[in-house]
Parts: sequence; structure tokens; C-alpha cells
Amino acid sequence: MRAFVFPGQGAQAIGMGKALADAYPAARAVFDEVDDALGESLSGLIWEGDIADLTLTTNAQPALMATSMAVMRALNAEGVDVTAAAFVAGHSLGEYSALAAAGALTVSDAARLLRARGTAMQEAVPVGVGAMAALLGLNFETARAVAEEAAQGDVCEAANDNDPGQVVVSGHKAAVERAVDIAKEKGAKRALLLPVSAPFHCSLMAPAAEAMAVALDDVAISAPAVPVVSNVLAQGVTDPTQIRALLVEQITGSVRWRESVAYMAAEGVTDVFEIGAGKALSGMVKRIDRTLSAAAVSTPEDVQAMAAQLNNDT
Repeated sequence: MRAFVFPGQGAQAIGMGKALADAYPAARAVFDEVDDALGESLSGLIWEGDIADLTLTTNAQPALMATSMAVMRALNAEGVDVTAAAFVAGHSLGEYSALAAAGALTVSDAARLLRARGTAMQEAVPVGVGAMAALLGLNFETARAVAEEAAQGDVCEAANDNDPGQVVVSGHKAAVERAVDIAKEKGAKRALLLPVSAPFHCSLMAPAAEAMAVALDDVAISAPAVPVVSNVLAQGVTDPTQIRALLVEQITGSVRWRESVAYMAAEGVTDVFEIGAGKALSGMVKRIDRTLSAAAVSTPEDVQAMAAQLNNDT
């Protein structure tokens, strides 16, 4: 069994998706659709812009979704449909890419939602007030205890359970800085502040969750062609009403990526394909369960290799 997984913020790079757009008209059409939906040339920024501008949350989120969907459309052109996967899943914003890949959201709606999401998350907390830090070498329970000890009246919460040795904490800057020191005392191999513009996936994001509830009310969500593994639940969901509620909850909730991958493995998944920019999720997958095969798919050559593999399997 296979799973298709979709990257989150941090995977962005200038030029991502350009070779796909040049090689596959259907992939180029995705970028055109996103440009039309947003009323601007996001593709121009992705392919020829400044990385600092692309990294802005409001740009990175729709850009990464567009790149993932361009890979999916290229795969479609090579005869691979999303139903070749038993599950789809995405890391944070990647959940929107997963939903679009599974037909629950249109590409245009996903682009507009992610622009709204990025803007709302950026505006929820003034710049400099919040922070995030990666704690390496601590498991989730220890990292959560570190966050609780560091809070001291501020917000400090475990935001991302990425893999057995990488947990991200999020909250007020002073509390997150305390967490870095406490984590080192508790045996973390490394603990470092991350270069992010806001404290994502913690209770400080409550204003963004409210904004997304409003934005999602205006969007049609269909039943996905295959189950989408929710960041919040770490299990597959197919009901559109539940999906809508979980996308709101996801803004302040932890990204339960380690548990999501473990869930898919327990359900029988053996091969994971990372659809879109970067290779971060492939690395996490292998650290979560070494029996899983994981491959990153982002170039025309990757698409052709994956299509050959899957078409041979069927």
C-alpha cells in the first residue's frame, strides 16, 4: 500500500516546479490557476523572485501547494491517479495540498484559503512576540514537559511532533528561549530557535483560527477520493464537515506527524511518496519507521520514475 504526503513550510525554494511546468502543460496550468485565483503572478515570484519574499508565510503557503499540485498533475499525465494511494497526508499547510490532491478542495479554493491562512497566522501575533524552537533528541512526552516547565505564565506548547527525535515548541519568545535552555539540561542533542515569522500551532494562533473558520465557511469541501490523515487526529478522515472543523483546529493544534506516519504504517502502508518541494518529510518518514520506503518526487525525472514504478506494480 502507498501513501502520498505533501510538504509544509520550509520546503520552499526559488525555481521549484519550473521544470515540471516546462515539461507538462497540465503542471503549468496549475500555476496559471493559482495566479488567477490570487490575482497576481505568484508563479513569477516562485520562479524568478527573491527567496525572502517567497518565504513570507502569506506567499510560501499557496506556493508550496501549487508546486505539489503541479507534481500531481504531471503524475496524472503519466497515468497515476491519487487513488493509487491508500492515504494522503500533509504537514501543516500540506494538509491543504493533500485535500486538493484528493479532490476535496479545488486548486483555486486551496490557493485562496492558504493565502488567507498565511495572512491570518502572520497577523495573529506581532513580529518579535512569538518564537518556535526545534528540540532534537527528545521524545514528544519529554518535549511537552519541557514546554510546560518553560511556560511560567506565558504560552509554550509542543507544536510539531515530527519524528522520534525532533519536536518543535511554539509560544511567547521568552518562554521558548527558556525551553531551549531546559531542553539542553534534559539531554537534548541540540535545541535551537527557528527562523520563523510567527509562533505557529499554539494557542497564540487563536485569532488565526477564528479567521480560518470564516474563510472556510465560504468554501465547498467534497468527500476526498481517498482518506486524508488529519494532523489533529493522526488518523484518516473522509467526512467534509469533520474536515472543515479539523482545518480550523489545526491552526492552534499540534502537528502529529510522527503518529500520522505510524498510523498509515499500521494500516498497511509500505511506500511513501513525498509530492512537491524538498525532501524533509521523506527523512522524517524513514526516522519514524525504517521499514517504510520513502521517495521525494519534485522533478520530471522523479515523476517519470514514480509512474514507471507504480504502473509496473499494477
